[in-house]
Amino acid sequence: MITLGVSVYPDIRPLSEIADYLRLAARYGYTRIFTSMFSVEGTPDVVLAYFRDLDAVAHEVGMQVALDVNPECLERLGASPADLSVFDEIKADILRMDGAYAEDENFEMLRNPYGIKIEYNASALAPETIVSLVDRGVDRERILACHNFYPQRYTGYSWDKFNQVNQRLAPLGIRVGAFISSQAPGTHGVWDATCGLPTVERLRDYPADLQARIMAATGTVTDILFGNAYASEKELAAVAEAVATYEPQCTRPGSREALESIVSFLEVSGQGALKQKKVRIEPLFDITPVEREILFDFYPHLDMGDSSEWIWRSRMERVVFASESIAPRRHVGTTFERGDVVIVNDNYKHYAGEVQVVLEPIADDGTRNLVARIDTEEMDMFDVIGDGDAVIFLPVRQ
Repeated sequence: MITLGVSVYPDIRPLSEIADYLRLAARYGYTRIFTSMFSVEGTPDVVLAYFRDLDAVAHEVGMQVALDVNPECLERLGASPADLSVFDEIKADILRMDGAYAEDENFEMLRNPYGIKIEYNASALAPETIVSLVDRGVDRERILACHNFYPQRYTGYSWDKFNQVNQRLAPLGIRVGAFISSQAPGTHGVWDATCGLPTVERLRDYPADLQARIMAATGTVTDILFGNAYASEKELAAVAEAVATYEPQCTRPGSREALESIVSFLEVSGQGALKQKKVRIEPLFDITPVEREILFDFYPHLDMGDSSEWIWRSRMERVVFASESIAPRRHVGTTFERGDVVIVNDNYKHYAGEVQVVLEPIADDGTRNLVARIDTEEMDMFDVIGDGDAVIFLPVRQ
């Protein structure tokens, strides 16, 4: 299950303003907060008092706080790997170690008597370090990993490296977090951040809900947090919708049997449970009611794993909608382009009703109706949609 979170910056905004933001986020199901403890100036008593108040506000709305710290910060506050009592006094939930200690000290921190979780910097700490701690028998509920965010454009984490690290961490059974960017105007963050605060560079300028859907679709990211503040209410809602479990809408005869057949196929083929992945598409103005029902109500659109490199192909629709006519409709042009969504029409009746997404240009031979388009950024979802994944088409947001 995906956990959602936000980041707040007490050195930039007053606590009263932050509290309003946390209450708003909590209404949409956000349960985690990232904040930097070493960026707040003042005596240890002043710093601890501030975060005691922040923790109290967070707990009132059902959120947990990850305090970003490092060894120098712990020393300044009178703490050590063997003594985290000052964090217990302020009711801290998680210490996010921007810089880690040696393995023995890390192991000692994880065994603290207060139940405080320790979160490691997944972008900087070698996965083997976390693997070694798990191998030593630490409580896996107490150890977390979370990637960095990157204020400076073009410096964010490589997508390939991000996935390599996560694929190493995921089998450990620990939660792995990453940051997405709000695209709201006037956001703020660390070091005068003006270009967002994502983990992965290629996602920096994508709509927030697309960033979240791509992250969730990897299957290795469990915690998704806005890096910059404040995300708009529209973004908070869209991201929450993006990771929510979709409930099937189609009630046509045969739809339940189709779903059961797909689930059975996945089990027999060893592909496991059905995984939901959502793609936003823009339906064309002349789409028919039946075509709209096929796209937006049928569940699940799913590629069995034997499609070509030209199309992503979902077949079960032709069974459920076999009694319907899909009248042929030509479009302007002689080819379908990458990102076109087509439905096979009555000119090839045996396959009529199939949904296909064009991955490489194909000729329009009259057997397919163009029904929708997927924009270039949204097509990145097909890099993380695997064989046997349940694809849900959502209309683009207006």
